[in-house]
Amino acid sequence: MSMIQQIPIVETLRTYRSELFRRDVMAGLTVAVMLIPQGMAYAVLAGMPPVYGLYASVVPLLIYAVLGTSRQLAVGPVAMVSLLVVAGVGEMAEPGSRHFIELVILTAFGVGIFQWAMGIFRLGFLVNFLSHPVLSGFTSAAAMIIGVSQLPALLGLQMERGEGALHVLIEAGKRWAEIDPVTAVIGFGAVALLIGAKRWNRAFPSALLVVVLGVLIAWSAGLGQTGLAIVGDIPAGLPSIQGNLFQADTLIQLFPLIAVISLVSYMESIAVAKAIATQRGYDVNPNQELIALGASNIGGAFFQSIPVTGGFSRSAVNDQAGAKTTIASVITAATILLTLLFLTDLFYHLPRAVLSAIIIVAVAGLFDMDEVRILWKRDRKDLAMLLVTFVVTLGLGIEQGILTGVLLSLVIVIYSSTRPHQTELGRLGESSSYRNIDRYRDAKVDPETLIYRFDSALYFANVSYFHETLKEKMERHGKDLKQIVLDASTIHSIDSTGIHQLEQLMDELQEEGIRLLIAGAIGPVRDKLKQAGVMDTLGEDAFFFDVHEAILSIQALREGESFNRPFDPCQSNLPAV
Repeated sequence: MSMIQQIPIVETLRTYRSELFRRDVMAGLTVAVMLIPQGMAYAVLAGMPPVYGLYASVVPLLIYAVLGTSRQLAVGPVAMVSLLVVAGVGEMAEPGSRHFIELVILTAFGVGIFQWAMGIFRLGFLVNFLSHPVLSGFTSAAAMIIGVSQLPALLGLQMERGEGALHVLIEAGKRWAEIDPVTAVIGFGAVALLIGAKRWNRAFPSALLVVVLGVLIAWSAGLGQTGLAIVGDIPAGLPSIQGNLFQADTLIQLFPLIAVISLVSYMESIAVAKAIATQRGYDVNPNQELIALGASNIGGAFFQSIPVTGGFSRSAVNDQAGAKTTIASVITAATILLTLLFLTDLFYHLPRAVLSAIIIVAVAGLFDMDEVRILWKRDRKDLAMLLVTFVVTLGLGIEQGILTGVLLSLVIVIYSSTRPHQTELGRLGESSSYRNIDRYRDAKVDPETLIYRFDSALYFANVSYFHETLKEKMERHGKDLKQIVLDASTIHSIDSTGIHQLEQLMDELQEEGIRLLIAGAIGPVRDKLKQAGVMDTLGEDAFFFDVHEAILSIQALREGESFNRPFDPCQSNLPAV
């Protein structure tokens, strides 16, 4: 790998132009305006003091700008990861406590190591075990959990953390008389303003608007002294460097949470990065993205960052605002750094209900009813996966939900691979085309010949299915059956168990006086069959280039004529297909 591939910003700087800088500055400032209130809100959601959201919006952005391959991805705190953090770390320490803060920073470090290692060893494919329906069910349930978890702060109610969504709703209903009207008016007013501004112009910094209005109202009316919960003091200046991050025992305890956050956050990030890159006509490197996100979390952890990833809404705003390179992220980080140094006092009177409103509106878009409607029409099996993941996440919790989703995805993968598509083929008229007889009713079937196609690798997990389905089709032909043509063109590989199954089949067919012919075997499969002695046992005259050639050979044999092959399909120098 070249230096440019390892450090993508080298190529960016080499071709950088002044007109790009102007656009990147505008986009960087726009995202910073959006990220400052969001970062503080997501830190609160994660059980952390608001300032840690700002810490997470400086060093990680700078590192991603150097190593990332997406030109528009806006890295920082996101709602989903914050919820995972408070759900996982909250079981080990009280949210907001010093020990909790240490564990969250350690989690960010662990996520960075995990993602970085995945990138180095090119393990990005692991996220494929989270299918889209599973992820949709998980995120929809998580969105409900996040939204409900913010109700107490939005209404001014005091409730214990860690209670389930249903419990929070029931308690809020029972204690409606305890709702603080000032807090509720500010909270719901902020929600209404955010929604209205979003519908008017998605790129408008609505979060900053409600923050400014909330601060002005609380300050001018002195609401902080009358019971309204406000953010209070936010430490000014740079975060101190964390040196005690190599805690092996604690990292092992946190490993399940680290793995879940690493996979979920990478999937969210790579999804938006690919979507924008496709629209803009360039490519992102998935494994380099893992390295960039991993390094961002590692570097951020040394400066007290919570776990970060690329966010959907901020990346969309970054793109719409004109970002052309990752220099826009540098501008965003610099703006937030200046905020930390000089502007934190401005947020003293910020109502916490406003931060809750920002979170609720942000996660509302995660609830995906459209996917449910689509799957109801297209694929009930995937819909069942979505609903199971949704119910488990909502009922048992975030970690249990994502674990259930992964297991469901694995079960579907295993089930599908053990029962692949297979069919009997028939001839279309007098042509050389052979098609599925269940789809092509006019396809002709010779009672003496079964043409069987198996659309998968033949390996240990599906050999029993191969044998069972072939036997069923043989029984349909009955005693008239004299030969079987195995269309092997879609068998792209075969293992030792598959070869053993073929040998067993050959013995069974020989006892019944049925001849086995193999057509269309690709090069690697032919090589395996030759090495195993199957080719010698069957004879090279039992192998054909395609199904039609095998049928012509059968016809010639019936008519007592010799059959001249165009070429020998058993030769190793033939093409692989």
